[in-house]
Amino acid sequence: MTHAPPSRSETTAPSTAAVADAPDLSEGWGEQRGRLHKDLRRLDVLFFLICTLVGLDTIGSVAAQGPQGLTWMAILAVAFFLPYGLLVAELGSAFPVQGGPYVWTRLAFGRLTAGINQILYWISNPVWVGGSLCIIALTTWEEFFTPLPGVWKYAAGLVFIWGGALAVVQSVRIGKWVPIAGAIARIVLLGFFLVSVVVFAVEHGVHTLPADEFAPTYVGFVALVPVLIFNFVGFELPSSAAEEMKNPRRDIPLSILRSGLASLVLYGGPILGILFVLPSQDIGSLGGFIDACKAVFTVYGGSIAADGTVTLTGAGSVFGGIAAAGLIIGLLTSGVTWAMGAHRAQAVACADGAGPAWLGAISEKHGTPVRVNLLSAVLASLLFVVALNLSGGDGEKYFAAGLGLTICTTFISYVITFPSLVVLRRKYPDVTRPYAVPGGRAGAWLVTALATGFVAFTVVVLIWPGFGVGWFGTEGSAAASLPEAFAGERLQYTLSQVVPLLLFLVIGLIFYALGAKTRRAKG
Repeated sequence: MTHAPPSRSETTAPSTAAVADAPDLSEGWGEQRGRLHKDLRRLDVLFFLICTLVGLDTIGSVAAQGPQGLTWMAILAVAFFLPYGLLVAELGSAFPVQGGPYVWTRLAFGRLTAGINQILYWISNPVWVGGSLCIIALTTWEEFFTPLPGVWKYAAGLVFIWGGALAVVQSVRIGKWVPIAGAIARIVLLGFFLVSVVVFAVEHGVHTLPADEFAPTYVGFVALVPVLIFNFVGFELPSSAAEEMKNPRRDIPLSILRSGLASLVLYGGPILGILFVLPSQDIGSLGGFIDACKAVFTVYGGSIAADGTVTLTGAGSVFGGIAAAGLIIGLLTSGVTWAMGAHRAQAVACADGAGPAWLGAISEKHGTPVRVNLLSAVLASLLFVVALNLSGGDGEKYFAAGLGLTICTTFISYVITFPSLVVLRRKYPDVTRPYAVPGGRAGAWLVTALATGFVAFTVVVLIWPGFGVGWFGTEGSAAASLPEAFAGERLQYTLSQVVPLLLFLVIGLIFYALGAKTRRAKG
């Protein structure tokens, strides 16, 4: 049995004709749906995904692990990135509904599980924006422009957060230009950096990369798997705005393929460039990309002192400032693009009774979940101020804790969402699947096992860095796998991950309780 592709009036989550016998969403979402603006075309979705996948905050973290980072990147591209892309392409084209990941999980495992899971997926965005994105943006500003002493650092961070919030609340017709600008900024910035590396190499030579340093090790794997896989995720975000697309069934799979290939090139090239320019021992997780930019731009004007200090002058200083602005724009648009997807899914969850109904409202003027957007900005601001105080202004410590928590929170939600593929194949076998994972049932189970297994393992090594290192007589020390800023402070680091995670779960239960009125009204 097959079904024709649904019309716009049919493409609301589980009430669509294509999702046969699925439970309906609440009446509240039916009322909000008419406020959406259908303005996303295929090229918009492609730029959206490039902006989502190519995050500039983790390039330094990968390069800091040396050449084997590229080896593990290639391995995970096949073992995780490909299966994950296949999985989301099927779910996104078979169930092209607003709220994407929430609805898939809701159909597979019920409203309670999906609602709590969605809280983790949504709240990771303000943690990320107020955490690693903000601190890299501030570090970049101080490196290329002027120091931010005292209250100025707080002011600059809040401008970064609320500037992004202003972009997120705009209608999709206007808001889609943010990921477009972000994708273009990435292509231009990373392309110019690679050209500059070539010029630098011609004038000064490059650091040799011995073949044995490309050999993959388990120690390197547990250090790299969180940031590498975090670099590879985000395919599901456009599906959260599926009912704002012109043709989601066609555009989602094609955009996943094209953006996936583009992201591999845009990541691999700069990482290799950093390794050529900077000695491996001098590459930091926070400032690796920033330091490499400064070093290569000396070819346009500037010098590198014997102790490694870089001074940019003339054209080098100009190009450095432009690149710094591009990097900050890239960071901001990363947060905005993820917010555009995660916030929409959270609004659908709230309108469905998995959260307070007032958060599920869609603005009549903008066609976006303004209330969720503003709440996220408030949370990001609070997290930024609190974390900056708790870390004593230590940027590296703040960055490590914030990035770890962002990845951990997002990946726990994936552990629940990814198995939806095999469950929905069983529960809704007659739903039209414009794209299906090849290999039948075995293929679906294989990609689900690989994608879910990797994100689950990542959660473990984030909470307990060095998991498995030194076991059974193997080389290495688990303590050495802790972020450098938390050296000798395993308990402090683990608490920085576990305590917020427990708090987020409590928030999820509170949200679900606040949705009781909506669930009762539905009967």
